[in-house]
Amino acid sequence: MADLLQNLGGLPAKKVNNAFQEVVLDKVKPAGLVNVTGNALPAQKTTTTADAETPKPASKPKPTAPTGNKQEIRKSSKFKQLRYPNKEIHKNTDYLQIDVLQYKPLALDLTQKNNTIRSLKTSKGNYKGEEILGSILLPIPQNISSTNSTGWGEDSINPFAAYGLGLASGVMNSGPSLGEFFNSLLSAGSEIASAGGSLVNSGEAQQLSNAFFASKAVNLLGGNTSFEGVLARSTGQILNPNTELLFNGIKLRSFNFSFNLAPRNGDEAEMVKNIIRTLKMSMSPSTTIDKGNQTGIFLQSPNVFRLKYKTGSNNHQFLNSFVVAALTNVQVNYTGSGTYMTYDDGSKTPVHMVMQLSFQELSPVYAEDYDTESGKTGVGY
Repeated sequence: MADLLQNLGGLPAKKVNNAFQEVVLDKVKPAGLVNVTGNALPAQKTTTTADAETPKPASKPKPTAPTGNKQEIRKSSKFKQLRYPNKEIHKNTDYLQIDVLQYKPLALDLTQKNNTIRSLKTSKGNYKGEEILGSILLPIPQNISSTNSTGWGEDSINPFAAYGLGLASGVMNSGPSLGEFFNSLLSAGSEIASAGGSLVNSGEAQQLSNAFFASKAVNLLGGNTSFEGVLARSTGQILNPNTELLFNGIKLRSFNFSFNLAPRNGDEAEMVKNIIRTLKMSMSPSTTIDKGNQTGIFLQSPNVFRLKYKTGSNNHQFLNSFVVAALTNVQVNYTGSGTYMTYDDGSKTPVHMVMQLSFQELSPVYAEDYDTESGKTGVGY
């Protein structure tokens, strides 16, 4: 290292690497070292142990009393309206407006047992009058559609199960006292025995009984058959399952959009970059903050979005309405035309991009929603 530094002393200053000068020459300056201009640097003054003042031991910090939980949630900041393409919106211009909202929990009350069920509610009324963080205006994409689904499923119950269900309901509704419960249970057992005796007297019930006990005997010997299978094999009949299609649940709607982004100038290029960045940041959760540091103990829900088809300043008079939704997926193809090509600007903006967004609504759609203002417009939800 000493030989290298001495050799550098005779070189012109412009030929010395600046990074090397900053790291080596500025940080390692022994006595008599020659600088890049050829002048001798003054010798470093050294001090002996006797000259150095003995440092005083640092005082230990006093222990502080533990404080309460002061963790804060990162607040989403507002932003100016973002719009692509950058052209004037007339009264007959159709577009998709995406409003970004701060997520609000449903505030389920877990402190009082009697009020917990009453505090259950949906997200529809949770965002009425909510302050908008900002809006993104995009052209209405191609192939727009809406799908409303309801959960239905098959359910069956055979006559014997229905008969037993009726007896069980009678037992459960017998009364509050324990004695009445057992009396009803014994009475139900007598009714089952009486019904079984009357069924055995008929030939059809005799076949049913034989099939039942035959299936049990075969299974004891290592077989694998069912009562219904033995009955079908022996008599060619099965118990009437009384199959019905019954309502069993609701489904949340999802929407997928695809946008072609081809900025035509520098302003649109910057706008496209801000739109992609804002959407990705708004869909991301935030960590808890404690005294300016991210703790990561909890994660705060991302922002949510209110979507509207618009015509000028009014809602679209035909297309469907939306419930407040979450952005579940953002996919951007920066080579939309199948080849990599960028503008010669400072950001190297791609010439053609394809952005795909996937939203899923926070709440299901009910029949009462069609009576609201948004539900009465066009096709409703």
